[in-house]
Amino acid sequence: MDTLVHDPFYTEVLEFFAMDLDSLFAIKSKQAWFEFERGELDEPALVERYFLDGRPLDLAGLRACMASAYRFLPGIEALLTELRDAGVEMHALSNYPVWFELIEARLQLSRFVKWSFVSCQTGVRKPEPQAYLGAAAQLGRAPHGCLFVDDRESNCLAAERVGMPALRFVDADALRVGLRERGVFES
Repeated sequence: MDTLVHDPFYTEVLEFFAMDLDSLFAIKSKQAWFEFERGELDEPALVERYFLDGRPLDLAGLRACMASAYRFLPGIEALLTELRDAGVEMHALSNYPVWFELIEARLQLSRFVKWSFVSCQTGVRKPEPQAYLGAAAQLGRAPHGCLFVDDRESNCLAAERVGMPALRFVDADALRVGLRERGVFES
């Protein structure tokens, strides 16, 4: 999130819960969400464990809130089109639960990027080394034969620690420049 697609957590989800980030973090189970992202919890279990104090979670409302907020970040759809048309192979290496399907339903991201390495399917999350190493191995490449792009510096540093070059995402224009500098494509 926030590399290709707008992450609704910090705006729309806070509005849905009618609270600020600190208030939500004080009552939300970080562990339950991570388990959901790794595919260890299904939606009914998430409902039971989402809030530390046991209050009910409006799962249908939360899903609808998030689904309606997904959108490409400015300039990304055009850049992805250029990359796809240039024959650049792209895969998602994402910390996300089964709700990645909501993104796909709304944006058809798979027109550009294969949903190859989503944490709910791989069982590992960035910045765990195996998230990067497992993706490279499944692609039949050494880590240095891949290029990782992410908006979080910690995830980029973790990729680099296992030998995978990384670009920190700031915006589509900067990414385009970085990809050109690395020889990924010319446009």
